[in-house]
Amino acid sequence: MDGRSRRPGRGGFREATVVILRARDRRLDLGFRTRLMGILNVTPDSFAEVGRVLDPGAAVAYAVGLARAGADIIDVGAESTRPGSRGISAGEELDRVLPVLEGVLKAVDCLVSVDTSKPEVAEAALALGVHMVNDVTALRAGPAVAERVARHGAGLVLMHMRGTPATMQLDPRYDDLLGEVSASLREAVAVAEAAGVRPDAIAVDPGIGFGKTVAHNLTLVKRLDAFRALGKPLVVGPSRKSFIGAILDLPTGERLEGTLAACCIAAWQGAHILRVHDVAAARRAALVVDAIRAAPEA
Repeated sequence: MDGRSRRPGRGGFREATVVILRARDRRLDLGFRTRLMGILNVTPDSFAEVGRVLDPGAAVAYAVGLARAGADIIDVGAESTRPGSRGISAGEELDRVLPVLEGVLKAVDCLVSVDTSKPEVAEAALALGVHMVNDVTALRAGPAVAERVARHGAGLVLMHMRGTPATMQLDPRYDDLLGEVSASLREAVAVAEAAGVRPDAIAVDPGIGFGKTVAHNLTLVKRLDAFRALGKPLVVGPSRKSFIGAILDLPTGERLEGTLAACCIAAWQGAHILRVHDVAAARRAALVVDAIRAAPEA
């Protein structure tokens, strides 16, 4: 299914399948090595200062740095989705993101993703040549984004979010966290595939920090293996999130160690792609996890 093969070995995630993620004429082989998605925000109100660059020229230079640090994908976003944030118009989002995407696509060889849920922004970015769309609403508004992704033969990341950025953290509740998140992602995958997105071009993200309490986020990281049943690559973004700050009682800028701890557990539990601000540090940590996972049993 979806171009997957078995991985040798016994125990833990070492028995998980190896997955291929396709995006246009590119492919990522996932499962043997944890991949990194570097975050580049071109919005003035992103929750983390790391990865926030407003000037297009400086943003392109930052993207080059992410690629050199080991990013396999660079995810460019122009609309903040931090808790409590309000949306912006498609026109404003396009004005922010298109000059950056155009420069980044020329400057790096890794995959480039646009972080958007607006069909018109997705279409304009795909017309420039971006390889993937990262939709944090998982097609909640319908298949329009997926239809554009399919038309361009691009990749699609579907992320779970309960509510909207403005409301998601007011009182998030679940009767069955893992079951409800899985069901929502499964429905989004079905919508994407019905719209023509090829099955091996879709990845899913359980949405850490998006409509979840601290306890919910910890459970998601601990039980990521539950999402392997979806048969899709897993993207996980714990980077500098508030649940880490709640545990450590530290502000956003001092959450690197906590981020790396969450990344290591996520990789061990089945995350194929880690969406992070600190690519170089996360890459080193993930390489150690990958080496331990591949070590002989005795």
